Order: sequence, then C-alpha cells, then structure tokens
Amino acid sequence: MSPGPARGPGQDGGAGRRNPVRRWQLVRAGADAVPPSTRRFMARARRRRMRAALPWAVTVAVLAIAGLVAWIVLGTGLFGVREVRVVGARLVTPVQVREAAAVPDDVPLARVDLAAIARRVGALAPVERATVERDWPDALVIRVVERAPAAAVPQGDGYAVIDRSGVVFQTVPTLPDGLAVVRVGRPAPDDPGTRAGLAVLAALSPRLRAELVSVDVAGLARISLRLRSDRTVFWGDATRGEDKSRVATALLDRKADTIDVSAPDVVTFR
Repeated sequence: MSPGPARGPGQDGGAGRRNPVRRWQLVRAGADAVPPSTRRFMARARRRRMRAALPWAVTVAVLAIAGLVAWIVLGTGLFGVREVRVVGARLVTPVQVREAAAVPDDVPLARVDLAAIARRVGALAPVERATVERDWPDALVIRVVERAPAAAVPQGDGYAVIDRSGVVFQTVPTLPDGLAVVRVGRPAPDDPGTRAGLAVLAALSPRLRAELVSVDVAGLARISLRLRSDRTVFWGDATRGEDKSRVATALLDRKADTIDVSAPDVVTFR
C-alpha cells in the first residue's frame, strides 16, 4: 500500500484553505460615546481635585514670596542702614552719639539690635536714657533724653554738675547760672553725703533757695546752709526736711547770724 500525497502548509485535510489573519485598529471614541452621567462624574472629580490642590498651591506661593521678602530684608543691603538721625542731644554731639551707637554701614535694618544700641548710647554720662527706632527703608532714629542738672559740686578749679540722683555728667570751669552748690567730698550716686545734700536741697522753700549760697555736707548729721550776708543755718541730718525748711524760712526775718533747726521743735538762733 503506497502512502498518500503529503499535505502542504495551510492545507486542511485536502481542503487547501488558508487561515484568515485578523488586523486590529485603535479608534478614538467620540464625545457622544461616553454617557452624560459619566462625563458629569468625571467633571466633578476634576473640580474636587482642583479644590483640594488650591490651598496647597496658595501656601507654597505665599511661603515662596515670604522667603524672598525675608531674604531681601534680612540678607541683603537693599534695606541697609544708610542714615542715623539723633534727636534731643545738646550736651553730647550727634557725632558722639553715632560713635557710641556703633552701627555698621549698610547692615540690614531689620537685623539691628535696637536695645543694644540704646544701652551703648545710654552709657554716655550726659545721657539719662535713649530709645532707638527704625525708620524704613534705611534710617535709624536715636532719641536722647539728657540728664537735668540739680546741683554743682566744687571740684578743683571747676565744678562737677550732678543730676538729681547724684550722677556726675559734666565738668565746667564756672558755676552755671541758677544752679545751687552742694559741697561734698566725692559726688556719686552711691555716696551717702551726696544723697543727703540733694535731699536737703530738694526740701528748701523758694525763699531759702533764693538766699542760698551752698549746702555744706561735713557729715551725715552735720549739714548746714550758707546763706547770703554770711548767715548760716545748721540743718543737722537730712530727716524732717519740710519741717526744718518751714521753721528756717519763718526765722529769716530775725536778726540772727546763725539759726539752728537741727531739732525743728526746739530752735535756737543768735
């Protein structure tokens, strides 16, 4: 028995037909292919995503702007100090105040330590206190309150001017007009004699002040007033100042070279 003829490729048992080849093509669906409900859902989803992202976008933008502004203000000389104005200085010069302030040129205005500048300027003897403020965009204003003279203390060939707390802030060659003289060994805020002399001076009546030549502090319990016409009031210590002032003022019309009010309840004069 002889074999039959061999089958060639693509032949099916003698049918001799080829297998069909399928070809695919991607086609974009039209808008009308998506149901309206699905389109509405997708639109709402996009709006929700945008609303959720908006605060973060705003925050990032604000932080970026704030960082840029901070860098400009703090890290560059664009808003640097170019002027230092001094207000209220008479006993000290503006140059002395600026030197004490020691503010570098073009240092960023926002970085200036105002309290430190006020302390440095306040260390000047004639300055009682100082305040410092920024004047944007490029200036500092230093306001100075100087010490008010309360008395003059003879020192060598001149006078040391002291304020009401006993601080020596000025030395002058001659006695300033209208300033009372307090004679004390070492004028200073912590000196008991200086404080006692200033307390007596503050207690004097206007008439006693008009007659006063000097308040002499020989000791804390040995204070006396030298008046015009070589008259003397023995004051004693600095206590009961108002009583002693009232009694001494009442006795000024008496013809007496000395008046002792150290014990104002028992007054002697001669």
